[in-house]
Amino acid sequence: MSRVLVTGGVGTIGAAVVRRLLADPDYEVRVSDQRQAPRWMREGCEVHTGDLRDLAQAQAATKGCTHVIHLAAIVGGIANFHRLPHTLTEVNAALYNAVVRAAIDADVERFTYVSSSMVFERATQFPTTESHIEQCPPPHSAYGFSKLTGEVYCRAAHEEHGLPFTICRPFNAYGPGEMPEDEPGIAHAVPDLIRKVLSGQRPLQIFGDGTQTRTLTHVDDIADGIVTATSSPAGLHETFNVSASRELTVKEIAQIIWAACGQDPDELRLEHMPSFTVDVQRRWPSVEKAKELLGWEAKIELEDGIASTVAWLRERLGADAGVSSR
Repeated sequence: MSRVLVTGGVGTIGAAVVRRLLADPDYEVRVSDQRQAPRWMREGCEVHTGDLRDLAQAQAATKGCTHVIHLAAIVGGIANFHRLPHTLTEVNAALYNAVVRAAIDADVERFTYVSSSMVFERATQFPTTESHIEQCPPPHSAYGFSKLTGEVYCRAAHEEHGLPFTICRPFNAYGPGEMPEDEPGIAHAVPDLIRKVLSGQRPLQIFGDGTQTRTLTHVDDIADGIVTATSSPAGLHETFNVSASRELTVKEIAQIIWAACGQDPDELRLEHMPSFTVDVQRRWPSVEKAKELLGWEAKIELEDGIASTVAWLRERLGADAGVSSR
């Protein structure tokens, strides 16, 4: 039986990965996260709560594990990238230092690093293949650069120490599990927009002109892709886009969310708010590599996934989502 350490396992994607692992009897799961783990996670997993930036804590978390899935990082929506550029760079680099070193020392069978679509912040190829990273200009944002740095750590550890690695790049994760924040842009776009609609915000505010494109991918699909890549011999020393394939504009996404919240499509009016310095204009990955090498592809239809996310948030936010109409 494999024992898998999931760092950052209390987060939205992390929790989905843990659920996916627990559904397979071949895995025992250890979660490392400084946030409070929910009851179901505490009952089904070992839980480590130390600071993984500290090598001794990272080694304690990794001890006895055959696999590591590394998700621990400072993440969030686009506003977070601009508000905390040094903090996220500092924290994420410290996590790479300790967690990668601990994985080397533990001689793990596979180290899976969960990167980000933001490494393709300045992509010029669409749909964007994994190998485009070799021609793609480096990200402008500290977050994108930080996630790309993690990929370099993996390859460097493999070249010098033989670390067996897999890199997964999720695209535009959404789904039950992420709460919106009071300030738009701190959390990701889907919970932000759902909260605005449920609170009665009219017109509905979006960043930019709405022509930016995204490829929304349900967290359960992302989790399945990560676990599939981790367990597959074909995933060794490979990098995968873990994504759905349907490219939509932000305006189209807003329309889907509006309808899922039970609103009349003819009544939707958008207010275009100033965007941020870094706001990727197009995000559309190629998903052929995961399909060919892993036999994996996303399965959850966007409308179904958005509907379940609306239901989840509606229950937690209540009738009044606490956001003003302007």
